Amino acid sequence: MPEKYGPSARAALLRLMLENRAIPNPELVAEFKIRLEPKERERLNSDGLLETSKVARRLVHEITAKGRDWCRSDLRGGGSPTRSGPLARVHADILQLVLRFLDERGLLAEAFSARDLESLIRSVYEELAEEPQDWIRLARIRPRLNGADKGEVDETLVKMMKTGTVHLAPESNTKVLTADDHAAALRVGSEDLHLVAMEES
Repeated sequence: MPEKYGPSARAALLRLMLENRAIPNPELVAEFKIRLEPKERERLNSDGLLETSKVARRLVHEITAKGRDWCRSDLRGGGSPTRSGPLARVHADILQLVLRFLDERGLLAEAFSARDLESLIRSVYEELAEEPQDWIRLARIRPRLNGADKGEVDETLVKMMKTGTVHLAPESNTKVLTADDHAAALRVGSEDLHLVAMEES
C-alpha cells in the first residue's frame, strides 16, 4: 500500500488515536517529537482525518472518526515507513499480525479507545485551562470524555476531589447557568457543582 501521507502526518494521526484526546500542537512537538508542517496539517484537515482548532492562541489537533478508520487501515496494511531498517520492518509485520487478530474478534476499536478516566479528565482540563487552577465549567469538559458514563465521571471527580489537588465549586451567579451547565453539574449533598479547578500534579 503506497504511503498517501508522509511519516510525520502518519505519526500525528496514530499518536492522536493512541492518546484518544485532543493534543495542543506545542505538546505534539515537545512531548511526542512530531512536527506537523502546515501543508501536512492542511491536507489532513481537508481530507477530513483531522480537526485543528485554535484554543487560547494554540493550535489543537483532534482526530476524526474518519481519521481513526484511516489509522486502523494504515496499521493493518500500511507497512513500515520507507527507508526503515530490518528491525522496524519485522516489528511492522508483527504489529499487523496482532492487529488482524484483534480486528477479526471485534476488539481493535476497543483496544485503542481504552484510557484511564482520571487521566483523560486531567488531560481535557489542561487543554481548556489557560493557567493552573483556572476554573473550567464541567459543561465544557464532559463532552470531551469520549462518551464516558456520567455516573462514572461523577465518581471519578469525587475521588479526585479527595486528593486535595482538584476543587469543584458551584457557579455563584446562577443567572449565567445554561441548560448544559445544569445537566453537567456534579451533585454533592444538596449542592450542584458546576466548576472545576486543578492544581499542577
